[in-house]
Amino acid sequence: MLISHFHTHMRIIWLMKVAVLGASGYAGGELVKLLDAHRHFEVAALGAHSQAGKRLADVHPHLGGGDRNLVPLDTDLGDADLVFLALPHGASAELGAKLLADGRSVVDLGSDFRMDTPERYESAYGTAHPLPDDLPNWVYGLPELFGDQLAGARAVAAPGCYPTASLLATAPLLAADAIMADGITINAVSGVSGAGRSLRDDLLYGSVDEGVRAYGVAKHRHRPEIEMGLDAFASRADTRVTFTPHLVPMQRGILATVTAPAADGVTEADLSGVLVAFAEPHPCVDVIDMPPQTRWVVGSNRVLLHAVLDIRTGQAIVMAAIDNLVKGAAGQAVQAANLMVGLDETAGLPLAGWMP
Repeated sequence: MLISHFHTHMRIIWLMKVAVLGASGYAGGELVKLLDAHRHFEVAALGAHSQAGKRLADVHPHLGGGDRNLVPLDTDLGDADLVFLALPHGASAELGAKLLADGRSVVDLGSDFRMDTPERYESAYGTAHPLPDDLPNWVYGLPELFGDQLAGARAVAAPGCYPTASLLATAPLLAADAIMADGITINAVSGVSGAGRSLRDDLLYGSVDEGVRAYGVAKHRHRPEIEMGLDAFASRADTRVTFTPHLVPMQRGILATVTAPAADGVTEADLSGVLVAFAEPHPCVDVIDMPPQTRWVVGSNRVLLHAVLDIRTGQAIVMAAIDNLVKGAAGQAVQAANLMVGLDETAGLPLAGWMP
């Protein structure tokens, strides 16, 4: 995998060539920005579908190296050892399988390989999986919860943005038996960039500004993914979650608020203690003593957690704030790739937000 190395101030720096397919989208652009600044990854190819043939500057004028061309998705990627797929739902399955057969490693930011079974995939997306036998070969790439499976992996499915925030708020408490598996309710809000870059009437400025709306109520495709993640930490593998996402008029960020029955005798200090113990070995996770705001994590791969116990109702209330394009997409993909190849998981990742 190590394709080159050179000496800088007596230290050996190795580089791995990588490619980004789907580079014209929001998550793809964020990937390019992170990878360009990464000391150990070198971007060798940028691919796109409808935007193929354009320069990077034509679709992402804010990025450096704008004279680089976007090549078609079926272009030979040369000596790129690792490929990031930032493609719409349904566009990764066949391509990801081909790249693996070619001997490359793949991190898929899309949803094609996130589910553990064909049945769970069909419950989320309403269609049969095109390559059901391949699902067991993909590692669910949420480093804080499944990082031990990432070292040396060649096929990683990066989690969705809502599941990332929801699972990091809920799974540690469920694993510690601090909350009950029955009655978990998640209300989450997201910025508009979470819907991607495609032109849709309901995402135009005039449709989004000055309004908040719920969508995918009781049927959002991320609910089965959240339940899948929680099943790994629950005492019984049949977690059921009420999940309601909301679109709010901001560009970036997700705030997930989880409400679940606290276990008997659990105090607010117990809830916070569990989260602090969970966060201690994970450099991208911080537990704070106030409800987090999305503006505090924008531009970073950071997760902010806060827990409260509603004594009147016996409910634990846990909040998680992330940037949907970084920790919820591109940053998490780079974090997983770091672990795949044996780097520090935070390599190349910003851990401080850029908004005051």
